[in-house]
Parts: sequence; C-alpha cells; structure tokens
Amino acid sequence: MRETGLDKAQDSIPLQKHKILVANRGEIAMRIMRACRKLGVAFAAIFTAEDAASGHVRLAREQGGEKSLYRVSSYHDANELMAVADEAGCTAVHPGYGFFAEDFRFARRVSKRDRKLIFIGPSWKIIRELGDKINTKRLARSLGVPTVPGSDRPIYDEMEAERIAKSVFEFQEQQGIQRPLVLVKASAGGGGMGIEEVYDPDQFRSVYRRIRSYALRQFKDEGVLIEQRITDFNHLEVQVVSDRSGQNPVHFGTRNCSIQSTGRQKRVEIAPGFAPDELKYTFDAGKVLRDIVDYSLTMARKVGYDNVGTWEWIVTRKGEPFLMEVNTRIQVENGVSARISKVGGKGDVDLIAEQIRIGLGEPLGYSQNDITFEGLGIEYRLIAEDPDKNFTPWVGRIERFGWKEQPWLTMLTHVPTTEPYEIPTEFDPNLALAIIWGKDLEEAKARGLEFLRDLRLEGHNAAGEELKSNVNFLAANTERILRF
Repeated sequence: MRETGLDKAQDSIPLQKHKILVANRGEIAMRIMRACRKLGVAFAAIFTAEDAASGHVRLAREQGGEKSLYRVSSYHDANELMAVADEAGCTAVHPGYGFFAEDFRFARRVSKRDRKLIFIGPSWKIIRELGDKINTKRLARSLGVPTVPGSDRPIYDEMEAERIAKSVFEFQEQQGIQRPLVLVKASAGGGGMGIEEVYDPDQFRSVYRRIRSYALRQFKDEGVLIEQRITDFNHLEVQVVSDRSGQNPVHFGTRNCSIQSTGRQKRVEIAPGFAPDELKYTFDAGKVLRDIVDYSLTMARKVGYDNVGTWEWIVTRKGEPFLMEVNTRIQVENGVSARISKVGGKGDVDLIAEQIRIGLGEPLGYSQNDITFEGLGIEYRLIAEDPDKNFTPWVGRIERFGWKEQPWLTMLTHVPTTEPYEIPTEFDPNLALAIIWGKDLEEAKARGLEFLRDLRLEGHNAAGEELKSNVNFLAANTERILRF
C-alpha cells in the first residue's frame, strides 16, 4: 500500500514550524487542539470570562500550558484575535465553525496583513465566490448542476419576473404540490426582511411591485429574487476535501441531516445519506447519492476548491436533488463522516487534522480510490432546550453528566463531567456531540437508543426546575432515521 497523507503528516517537519491560533470555543476548539497535537503543531487558544469553566480552557492548559491560553473580551473581535496571534507568535488561524469561519473579509485580512497568517480554510476568494448564494446558483447552472427553480440574479423587469414566477408555479404542480407558492424576496435584504409568499399567480404582480418598492426604500436596490420553496424534502450533504492545488478534490461520503428542530436546526446527522440496501425508497437512492457526489466534485474542481467544505442538497420525495448552498468551512457533523471512513485501509480519520495539514500546504497524498467506507454513523446533538416549547433554550446548572463508555461511541463535549457547570447564556446551549457507529442501520439505531437510555444528564435552573434537554426528542426520532 502506498504511503498516504495521513501517514506522512505524523512526522512532517514543516508542520512543526507552525503555531495555530484556535479562534473558537467549546468542543470545536478542543477538536482543533487535539488535531494540532496529533500533527505536532503548536497552538494558542482563547476564552472569554463567560467560558472560564469550559473544557476547552482546561484542555489548553493541560496540552499547551498557560502561555498557550489567552483571555479575550469577545470571540467576535477581529482586532483582538490578531493581537493574540501576534503575541503568541502564531503563523496560522483556525476559525472552527461559526464566528469568522465563512467571513471572506476576515480570511483576506489574515492573509494580507503586514504579518501574514495562514487561514485554515478555503482561500478568501473562494469563500467570497461560494458564500454568495446567487453566484453559487449561477455557477451550478452553468455546469448543469440542478438548483432550486427560480432566479439566479436580481430581477428588475416585471415581465421577466412574471415569466420566472410562472415557471416556478408550474414546476410545483408537476411535483404534485397541492398548494404551490412562490417566494418574492428583496435581493439586497437579509434576516427575513423583504420577503413575501405568493400562493395565487394573479397576485404575483402586485406583490412583486410592493417588494420592489420596499427594497428600493430600505436597501437602495430594487432588485427582486423569485424562488421556489420546497417543504417536503430530505436534507443531504457531501463532504469534500481538497488540498491547496485545488486540482484533486475527494469526497468523504454523504450525510443526511433531515431530523431538525422546528427552526430548521440540525439535531441528528447520519452517514451515509441514505441506506438503499436496507430501506425501500420510491426512487433510486443509490443513484441520488452518486449524483450529488459527482455534482459536488464537479463544482469543486471548477472553482479550484482548496480545503474542507460541504455541499448541501435538497432531495424531493421524487428523488430529485437540488443544490441548496456550499458551506466553506468545517462543519459540526464532520466527525460522523470521519467515523465511517478509511484512508488506505486505516480508520480513525480525523478530518480536522486533514484540514490543518492541507491548510498549511501539504499535498493531499491520496486519491478517491484510497478512501473506503464501512458501516453507518449517527451523530446526536445533545442540547439544553425544551422541544415541547419550540426548542426554547434552557438556562441553568448541569449537576450530573455522564455516559457509559463503549467502543462504538465517541463523545465530544466541552462540559465538565466531574463538577457542576453553569451554561453560559451568551452562547447556544449545545452540550455535546455523541457519535455512534454500527455495522448497519439497525445496529447503529439500537446502539444509539442504548446510549440515550444510559445517559445521565441532570441539573436545575435558578428557580429549582429540572433541566430540559432534547434527549427524549432524539430517542423518539431514532426509529425514522434515513426513512423518507
């Protein structure tokens, strides 16, 4: 067997000359630190006053010492992060996910400042190009990649807008949707501003004019987007990895992220994205998986994608895939893809270590033929929230948190298990990621339910009320995993 990049990374001398600023918090900061240690790369971590009890602070002290840990006032202050990077002598910045992970301006600043740093992620130009959903849609269509019907640029002409709206209504009727609708959106808007739903084609023109006037008043740009809203779908992803050459992207399989909160926030992720050998679908699920992988890699090659990224897809009940967006960063759920993957026959793939290694300039060192998959993985997001009350975050103190160690279980958490932990109100109440592996779907589900049953998660808020979590929601939804 030829040597792979994973083998070479273990004793790569150039990597050891680097020091990475871990510009994030919680479990992702811990995963980055552990990946750095695995690669022999030094790091510097940051924390805020609210996060003083977080496990990532303790891990930084244990593995890097006090000189590798810096207190900051905010994770959102780019100037403060750059000051820490300079003080610590860092050569690179890893943004994790969230915060600055998909901010092309931050990535550009990091790489172009007088004391240049390496941004561990795609180049800022690629982040800018694929971060624009309209641009991504236009690029996809130019390559024959299916996208959700609608405009791929702002529309200023009323007659053109009506033609697009008509085609969107007709598409939904072909899908068998009983009550089709069109979204009319101010193209320069954001945060839900300047959006209306149109159910009656005869009402489209008046809504279009209203949104166009609103957009001009609020955003000084009367451009309008016309889009389809697909409500009955599965949410799939393709995990892509490519080195700085941008020439040889590979994939680490697919994921299904369809079990979500009422606010469309992921709660369970499964790899691979469907189980055609174990479940019956009304479409060729195997072909869908192959197609979205091929489409994703086609786009990655076209733009010269040069790090880790995720292509997100909608798959309709008829088995039609449509590209939704590209996330130019490592994602929360990368671990479940890594869990079922092998490179050169070796498991325990660490996609964050791979991201760092190629981000620092090493070649990928392997091809798609070297990557194989085994079994099925489930990732549960354990969150302090009340699913019965619209997934409202719960605030309080965790007094007991423990689980039974299993060879098929990986727990990723920043929550201490030996002492009480006050959940910071400044951040989302994410507690842990539990990754379960099974040789097939049924074994993975059985092990997932066993884990949830044995989990001990207890606490109280200031009023003495017991902790609310999504554990029962996760258990109740386990049976429908990968079913459409």
